[in-house]
Amino acid sequence: MIPIKVKLAKNNRIESERLILRPVTLKDAPDMYEYAQDEETTYYVFERHTSLEKTEEAITEYFLEDPFGKFGIELKGTGKMIGTIDLRIKSEDKRAIIGYTLNKAFHGKGYMTEAAQRVLKLGFETLGLDCIAALHDERNAVSGKVMERLGMKKEGTLRHVGKWKQGEWFNDVYYSILRSEYEEQIREQDQ
Repeated sequence: MIPIKVKLAKNNRIESERLILRPVTLKDAPDMYEYAQDEETTYYVFERHTSLEKTEEAITEYFLEDPFGKFGIELKGTGKMIGTIDLRIKSEDKRAIIGYTLNKAFHGKGYMTEAAQRVLKLGFETLGLDCIAALHDERNAVSGKVMERLGMKKEGTLRHVGKWKQGEWFNDVYYSILRSEYEEQIREQDQ
């Protein structure tokens, strides 16, 4: 049996119609900083970056130290990284959590759904996962719409998950999709 990290290493570049999912490098820092310094884009995801150096540090600590299952989302034909998507795997129980961030200049064009569909395919068809989950801050309904378009089902709300800016509590909405549900979607698309 091939270990999951080996499978991820062999599948670290994924293409779709309009996108290339590939490893994040320090060369992506200017593109990432473009959206990471924007309070509106980062509010529900991570602390806003205050400098290009902070972005380089974040890339090094998150994407380069353990790159498996972490992708930059590149707009095909441009070389521009417009966001990131990752699949955090719990290999012991064949489950994973998907997470993503997208430059707001590219919202509303279906890019995140397209990228996430490819990551679901990787998770279920290549890695053999049984369940892929996602969660979003309750106030970020747009992220929940992406999850619904992926065929994920809302499982519930995790209340007072933590404190965010100025000490305010936040709740996360939890979604998931099972392998059997994913396979049914694929069968329906093929008809």
